[in-house]
Amino acid sequence: MFQGIINGVSAVAIPILMLAIIGHGWHKKVKVYEVFTEGAKEGFNVAVRIIPFLVAILVAIGAFRSSGALDLLTGLLSPLTSWIGMPGEVIPMALMRPLSGSGAIGIVSELINTFGVESLPARMAAVMEGSTETTFYILAVYFGSVGVTKTRHALPAALMADLAGIIAAVVVTQMVFG
Repeated sequence: MFQGIINGVSAVAIPILMLAIIGHGWHKKVKVYEVFTEGAKEGFNVAVRIIPFLVAILVAIGAFRSSGALDLLTGLLSPLTSWIGMPGEVIPMALMRPLSGSGAIGIVSELINTFGVESLPARMAAVMEGSTETTFYILAVYFGSVGVTKTRHALPAALMADLAGIIAAVVVTQMVFG
């Protein structure tokens, strides 16, 4: 019953939201299409400005993985993470997630293929995926697109939030599935 209601709402939510926005613009006498195309043009300009930042972070991630630094760091951190209940196989996910969303998804897929969908490492990595953010990517894109060079406390605060998400994922996964 509840699942049917959720599916029904999901099917109509976006069209209703779009119609509401267009209706509100029409009511306020806004030229909706013209404003939309101006916004799209501005979005394209922002995309062009952030391309160098995206290329830089993707190259750095590729070098990090290819150099073997990820494997070395995993080996060094494994005794510490096993103490808190995180299997060593999940460490690459915890390290990659702040750097790259697609890299993290690749690691989760690898864990699922290796250990199975219902395994503790796969479940923990999936919860971690939803509990953390691609911090360096977000900072590079958002701050880079507006020209911010001094991030002050944004990076330490974001990394602390990622750490909290990682720890919460370990604790919750161990409590529910461990």
